[in-house]
Amino acid sequence: MNSRFNQTRERVAQLAAQLMVEHGIQDFGLAKRKAARQMGIEDGHSLPGNQEIEQALKTYQALFQGESHPVRLRQLREIALHTMRLFADYHPYLTGSVLNGSAGPYSDINLQLYTDNEKEFELYLMNHGIPFKQGQHQSGRLGTLPSFTLNLEQADVNIAIYPEDELRSAPRNQIENRVSKRAKLAQVEALLNQDETLVSATTSPE
Repeated sequence: MNSRFNQTRERVAQLAAQLMVEHGIQDFGLAKRKAARQMGIEDGHSLPGNQEIEQALKTYQALFQGESHPVRLRQLREIALHTMRLFADYHPYLTGSVLNGSAGPYSDINLQLYTDNEKEFELYLMNHGIPFKQGQHQSGRLGTLPSFTLNLEQADVNIAIYPEDELRSAPRNQIENRVSKRAKLAQVEALLNQDETLVSATTSPE
């Protein structure tokens, strides 16, 4: 029974990963629910967690996007780094799929900024002619916090704003109740150095 149960979870994770890549779905929950429906699995069945789908996504990308994925990932990380440098005064951190390496062609870039003056940041965007949309995001014990989406040419950048006194406390993933991985500017620079080696290896002639 456990073997069949685990196989089903694995198949749902694999199909969810395929849907995310082929249809540009970025929400893990939506992808696994769609996968479960396509497989005829009832709502009460235990579905794979985000980490399982994330691993399946990386496997899919390695198999079917061996050359294009490293190039796109590097491009997204370069945009993230440029944006983080632009907002260096707001203690930027990179998080999400661009950090963990599972980002696809349609993925957004997710940043966390820390400031107690949301209006000052909004004025900064306006004064520099950066197109944006305002919104909100939920952050567990902190409740509803402001967010901004920058509509850049090659990718959207989602920015979650946190109070400055939360800088030393990494936000938790509300769905899986674990600390979210994040990387500061210097760490993203190091990732890009690794990416350069990987892209060179996958694109160089034999």
